[in-house]
Amino acid sequence: MEQGRAEPAPRLRAQVPVQGGSQPVRGGHTGHEGPGEHPAERPGHGTAPLPAGPDTPPDAAYEHRPGVPDPATAYIPAPAAPAPRKQPQRHSVRGQVLAALREALTAGELVPGEVYSAPALAVRYGVSATPVREAMQLLACEGAVEVAPNRGFRVAERTHRDLAELAEVRRMLEIPALLRLARTLPAERWEELRPLAAAGVAAAAHGDRTGYADADHAFHHALLALTGNRQLVQVADDLHRRTRTPVHGSPPPRTADLLAAASEHTALLDALMAREYAIVERIAREHLSPGRRGH
Repeated sequence: MEQGRAEPAPRLRAQVPVQGGSQPVRGGHTGHEGPGEHPAERPGHGTAPLPAGPDTPPDAAYEHRPGVPDPATAYIPAPAAPAPRKQPQRHSVRGQVLAALREALTAGELVPGEVYSAPALAVRYGVSATPVREAMQLLACEGAVEVAPNRGFRVAERTHRDLAELAEVRRMLEIPALLRLARTLPAERWEELRPLAAAGVAAAAHGDRTGYADADHAFHHALLALTGNRQLVQVADDLHRRTRTPVHGSPPPRTADLLAAASEHTALLDALMAREYAIVERIAREHLSPGRRGH
């Protein structure tokens, strides 16, 4: 060493621990540099060395840049990977409970006029009380049940007059829309509804009241959806659901009643494809009659 010439300050090779491993962050020693190579010497890398002199302390060999960690002092744990988000399951449970409650209402298992508490129904269906309350609130909006404060929910009592009024409103909405469609749609569009009509016949043949009610709803929903009027479809859906609660004390429809109602879907499609407008109106009016069993 020449006299009077300062020994260069040693370069810092700080290891910055990282959460979950021992790899250094950018600007630290990786263990893979070549001889005499250091990350700070690479263009654009973290910090740059200051000129060394006799009075330059070792810690001043690097200038700290804003936003860049000081390798001598910084400890920067790597951000933890976010935990996978769990998909909410409550809505699917509520939907299952809602379907089960509607089936129980259609089958008369939930007796009109009776009050049922959410905890009791939760035990019955093997779920918590929360999705039951949510499902019952939806049924209350549809008019199928009524809220009984501090007790639970009372199943609505339908009368023959209620069903007659609902059927009248449905005729006022559905028949004009159906006749407009009959004059504009080609035959192949009606043919697309055949599988829905067949599903209703199959359910009716087995005496499945709930299955037929679901198939009947699906058929009428698809029928009115051809209008492209979403508000009409929504109102008609609500009216259809309100008719599913039977009149208390009335006998359940027989298999023959269900088959007669289901066959009207097929006959209606035949008349629509043939553009027999008078027959279309007659079948639709009879099908939506308040006295039609199974509908």
